[in-house]
Amino acid sequence: MSAPRKNIRIVVISDGTGETATSMTRAALAQFKDRDAFFTRFKNVRSIEQIDSIFTEVAIGHDLVVYTIVDSELREYVVNIARIKHIRILDLLGPILTQLSNVFEQSPLSVPGLLHEVNDEYFKRVEAMEFTLNHDDGRNLESLHLADVVLVGISRTSKTPLSVYLSQHGLKVVNIPLVPGVRPNEDLWKIDQRKIMALTIDPQSLKEIRENRLSNLGSNIKGDYAELAKIVEEVEWANDLFKENKRWAVFNVTNRAIEETAAEVLKLINMRKNNIFKQSKRNI
Repeated sequence: MSAPRKNIRIVVISDGTGETATSMTRAALAQFKDRDAFFTRFKNVRSIEQIDSIFTEVAIGHDLVVYTIVDSELREYVVNIARIKHIRILDLLGPILTQLSNVFEQSPLSVPGLLHEVNDEYFKRVEAMEFTLNHDDGRNLESLHLADVVLVGISRTSKTPLSVYLSQHGLKVVNIPLVPGVRPNEDLWKIDQRKIMALTIDPQSLKEIRENRLSNLGSNIKGDYAELAKIVEEVEWANDLFKENKRWAVFNVTNRAIEETAAEVLKLINMRKNNIFKQSKRNI
């Protein structure tokens, strides 16, 4: 009687990257002690000709073919050719697509590579959030040029929460506090000025926000931080600065939810992108 085999040879066929099929197979292999597999992976397989080539030249010399293909006709073709050539196969995606189709009473899109696109979008958001948190309150301005959006405004104009919200949409955001009488960091003038979004607010509303802030902190500081006259001066100074810079977009955040302001910012960004796209097409 021959000794149990320790290793097997597996062909992975995928209409995407093949990472899902490989990972799932390795997860299953972990349940078999001292057993491993040698993988041969074929990515972006989306035609009968490609499948024919794989089964003719490679699959016969392997022990198992594992595949993740969304196109139902191609999956059926794999089944047929495997039966003819007497090759073991394992469909990792077909059964779950069938069951979900029954549950939703809807046919799947059958578009290859969607999972990879979803993963890319997820990692883009994570990267944007990390960037935004690392550039909160005017920090790390040496990489200001990498930002998609730069928020400027005086204290308590919702810069941080708005930054975080926008980062969840995949935007890298820097927020810079403005201090009356102090010229903003020189790096601010070196970037594309259309990236800069200025936040303004009604002085009375800002007074209430600052008073609540001091109360929540249990602060007994008497200063002029929450004095209306001082706040009016700050707001007017900031508004004058915004008027000097014609390419800065100005958003009034008075009594507005973060989501409302974010929606306006995102709308402006999309409008600009579409306009740039249209202009580039006209120049072709």
